[in-house]
Amino acid sequence: MSLPHNYEMVIGLEVHAQVTTKSKLFSTSSTAFGAEPNTQANEIDLGMPGMLPVLNAGAVDAGIKLGLAIDAKINPSSVFARKNYYYPDLPKGYQISQFDQPIVLGGKIDIDLESGSRTINITRMHLEEDAGKSIHDMGSGNVSYVDLNRAGVPLMEIVSEPEMRTPEEAGAYMKKLRTLLRFLEICDGDMEKGNLRCDANVSVRKIGTNVLNTRCEIKNLNSIRHVMHAIQHEAERQVSIWESGGTVDQETRLWDPDLQETRTLRSKEDAHDYRYFPCPDLLPVNLDPLRIEKIKATMPELPDTLKARFMADYGLTAYDASLLTSEKTYADYYQAMLKSGAEPKMAANWMTVELCAGLNKSGKELENSPITAGALGELIALITSGKISGKIAKQVFAIMLENAEKGTTQTPAEIVEAQGLAQNSNEDELRAICVKALAANPDAVAKFKGGNERIFGSFVGFVMKETKGQANPELANKLLLELIAQA
Repeated sequence: MSLPHNYEMVIGLEVHAQVTTKSKLFSTSSTAFGAEPNTQANEIDLGMPGMLPVLNAGAVDAGIKLGLAIDAKINPSSVFARKNYYYPDLPKGYQISQFDQPIVLGGKIDIDLESGSRTINITRMHLEEDAGKSIHDMGSGNVSYVDLNRAGVPLMEIVSEPEMRTPEEAGAYMKKLRTLLRFLEICDGDMEKGNLRCDANVSVRKIGTNVLNTRCEIKNLNSIRHVMHAIQHEAERQVSIWESGGTVDQETRLWDPDLQETRTLRSKEDAHDYRYFPCPDLLPVNLDPLRIEKIKATMPELPDTLKARFMADYGLTAYDASLLTSEKTYADYYQAMLKSGAEPKMAANWMTVELCAGLNKSGKELENSPITAGALGELIALITSGKISGKIAKQVFAIMLENAEKGTTQTPAEIVEAQGLAQNSNEDELRAICVKALAANPDAVAKFKGGNERIFGSFVGFVMKETKGQANPELANKLLLELIAQA
């Protein structure tokens, strides 16, 4: 998307990713989603007098993992600070966050675009606790409610440099970051549950200038589509203001998905407004290099590395390799198929086409697939071994889906045997049928020999009809060509 009047966008994203720990950042309260309001907040979360926070080591390890994955500097000593502000769902009156000494500095993420790839640099990643949640739509007139279950939930705030120039780049960045977090298993990336949220900082400037104009921050965007639409609308709003002779006010805005517009929430605060100071209840986090090395040894194969390996080792296209590494569940499923004996390219095709179509039809995600990777790999192995054709395999696959719905367990080989679907590779039998096919269509044989190659399909169709689709197509083609050459 572009802007009128020779303007370009300057976009930086602040992404809040909930760390997948069972307890909160500074207390033992549960982080489980969906509990009754205010049932998962203890005295520490509520800021009761005399309560002291205790840092969750698992959240620190998650931050180290992300830092390693984005090739960042892991700070050997980081400090937690108090970020002071008043809001009804912030029970302590301050948020424990990190300010000038975060756990991770720098780093980069490569994003994939239609025009190629781009590197987006990361400014920092710091750990902080989440606030609670204000609820305004419970049908009680002008009354709002506060649920403190989220208060104290561990967050990683990942701040990019203002290097993105289009909503598409912002969307690609969000997708890549979410994929990375899921591969590392440090955030589930579920934006609907609020486990991954984005604040977008947007300004505009004339193309060719380096000036940074006043920016506006769009808060709490909870889907990638909303991120892209909100950025486009906000940029167009700012261009309109500048072109009419006005000035853009620095402020925080909200995205209204129903009206497809941003609107003012409050004037934008700067760091001095929050009166940051080191949290007196928490010591600095001093990281032993050995701890970092141990975490590095547990790191999984990351998406970009995995994509390159799939292309190099299995001959996959960039498109298929990108699709299979877009989610950890996809990559794991694909590799499990290969362990079952599936041919790599055929496995990629069956997974991205037949399996995805079947899952879409039943409304299921891959992690809930009724067809295991082993079963689908076995089906593909039957094709490559010549026991069934690709056409018959689709019939078997349909039966596998039906059986899964009924709770019936049958292997692909058992289905083939029970249904009598084994491919006919008996050369003598197929030769006789091919002779019959040519004898029944002498005019077609003459046309084929005269150069009409398209008519060859009619001979193959005859053979398939005679064998109820079970003829080995490669063998049938070979025999037909031999017999025509002899005719």
